[in-house]
Amino acid sequence: MPPGFWRYSIVKLILLNRHAASRTIELGKGFWAFVSVCVIGLPIGLVALSYQIGFGEGVESEQASRVTSQEQQATERAEALAQMGAEAQSRLTAMTRRLASLQAHVTRLDALGSHLTELAGLDTGEFDFSGPPALGGPAQPLTVTESPDVANVDSKLSALDAIFARREAQFDVLAGLLSSEQLRTESTPAGRPIRKGWQSSPFGNRIDPITGQPGWHEGTDFAGREGSDILAVASGVVSWSGYQSGYGLMVEVSHGDGLSTRYAHNKENLVAVGDLVRRGDVVALMGSTGRSTGPHVHFEVFKYGRAVDPATYVRRTHR
Repeated sequence: MPPGFWRYSIVKLILLNRHAASRTIELGKGFWAFVSVCVIGLPIGLVALSYQIGFGEGVESEQASRVTSQEQQATERAEALAQMGAEAQSRLTAMTRRLASLQAHVTRLDALGSHLTELAGLDTGEFDFSGPPALGGPAQPLTVTESPDVANVDSKLSALDAIFARREAQFDVLAGLLSSEQLRTESTPAGRPIRKGWQSSPFGNRIDPITGQPGWHEGTDFAGREGSDILAVASGVVSWSGYQSGYGLMVEVSHGDGLSTRYAHNKENLVAVGDLVRRGDVVALMGSTGRSTGPHVHFEVFKYGRAVDPATYVRRTHR
């Protein structure tokens, strides 16, 4: 190819036309520059464009992957925190219920303590369960030997709950024993059936006040003012309240353990059959109904159905 070919060469293009003569067109250097750009620059541009697009997509993919990983880590942290919060709330609820149970145990122990104090006749000022216990002493630094985590606290609460349960059971047994003893004491006749008056006739052999003949007296008479109170000498249940031949208006109280007492010649009975009476309750008013010569109470004590001398019980001092 001779020198200066691109600058000066002329290409003749012959166009054939069936009716026209052949023509010659001359192409200049601008045309060849355009052709060079298309042949050389276009592939290079396409390569560069492809690289740029691929690089951009790679960066965007890497950024998207990085953002997705961060979002996943944040989601996992949030789920872990939510789980920890739920576990903490569950433990707090369990401990709150445990404390409520312990408070109920303490309340019951206080009530049992007060009841035992009353049953045993102890000084309420010495054993006061209505206030906090008296404590004191110099302050000393606390040496922590173990971490106060939830497991340790829960274990100590369980141990305290078990101690309270044992103490409560022991107190129940003791209260039952004291109640039985108190019930036995209260149900045993003791004292006189009147507040004021005097003994007008003893138990046993005597001269009958109506016939003037020797006779047997199964009770003790206490004379007093008509309408005065007649008292139960022991706790029990009323087994009779009404009129009885020879006795007039009479009240009978059953005390258990084979013991019963009778209060006769009453002006008025103040209790009915089935009533529960306590020692010292007023069961009737003194009168002179039935076989009687004046206002008095005929007092009898029966043990397993047999009349016994009331003097033994009258001399007792009830507690």
